[in-house]
Amino acid sequence: MNTLRISLACGNYDRTRALFDGRAPIEGCEVAAVALEPEEAFHRAFRYREFDVTEISMSSHMMTTARGDNDYVAIPAFISRVFRQSGIYVRTDRGIATPQDLRGRIIGVPEYQITANVWIRGILQDEHGVRPEEIGWRRGGVEEPGRGERAPIDLGPGIDLRQIPADKTLSGMLEHGEIDGYIGARAPSCFLRGAPNVGRLYGDDYIEAEKAYFRRSGIFPIMHMVGIRKSLAAAHPWLPVSVYKAFIKAKELAVRDLGEICHLAATLPWMVHHLDEARALMGQDFWPYGLEANRHAIDTFSRYHFEQGLSKRRVAPEELFAPSALDLSKI
Repeated sequence: MNTLRISLACGNYDRTRALFDGRAPIEGCEVAAVALEPEEAFHRAFRYREFDVTEISMSSHMMTTARGDNDYVAIPAFISRVFRQSGIYVRTDRGIATPQDLRGRIIGVPEYQITANVWIRGILQDEHGVRPEEIGWRRGGVEEPGRGERAPIDLGPGIDLRQIPADKTLSGMLEHGEIDGYIGARAPSCFLRGAPNVGRLYGDDYIEAEKAYFRRSGIFPIMHMVGIRKSLAAAHPWLPVSVYKAFIKAKELAVRDLGEICHLAATLPWMVHHLDEARALMGQDFWPYGLEANRHAIDTFSRYHFEQGLSKRRVAPEELFAPSALDLSKI
């Protein structure tokens, strides 16, 4: 078999780094790897289909799968996961002390459809009874004006979603009190600068809120997965498993490095302690790949996605993935 030349775009995380430095090669492939911020990878993949293998948004992949126009098929390597109680920012001078206080407020979003916001809205409804219809949503760039949805959405009449003025940003509007809060994957710069009257809804206790959420739900929210161009996977049926095995190997190397107390892999003094703490709460494999270990999380997200009007039907978890990547051989 001749070597297949493929392009790869994803974040240069510890769990993907071995794909960039060659320690986790993709069998049968010569890889041109490009390290990109996730938003850029998504934009270039979903708008222009530039990459053969790419980090993809779970929300966008689910939406295009439900419509039947997805250009990528995924493997169950979940290279970005984040608890999202930390992603709710509010004006601290508006009497917003609990999730229920978000009812009737004006809240900014960079895009309504992004995965982080689907999780946050779902958690607000499931755990606190706050429905998306009870909030006024304002969409735009967090730091740069002019951002819109990366793919068309049709939410129906019950959702108040409006674009902010073309010369404004959500961070600026939050700082100047033009909106009551913001939810998203990135912290707004006004918060990072310590702007007056801007803080997290959960304050400095957000980690405890996120731990409590995991204890109740068993969910470590998935943000991004890895997509392979469908036409390429069809032409080379062996490719999804080869790519998946490489991502598994890269994650194994990253976790091994985190546990090395002789010479710390990350620039944090108690990294090994944090690793032990995560395992005590979440289990030995606290960042699992594979469908079965993540079925509950994916099915919950699919329900949120459908209930929020982003999918026209509820997508079964298996539909997202190349079947061969769900059935690896065992020795």
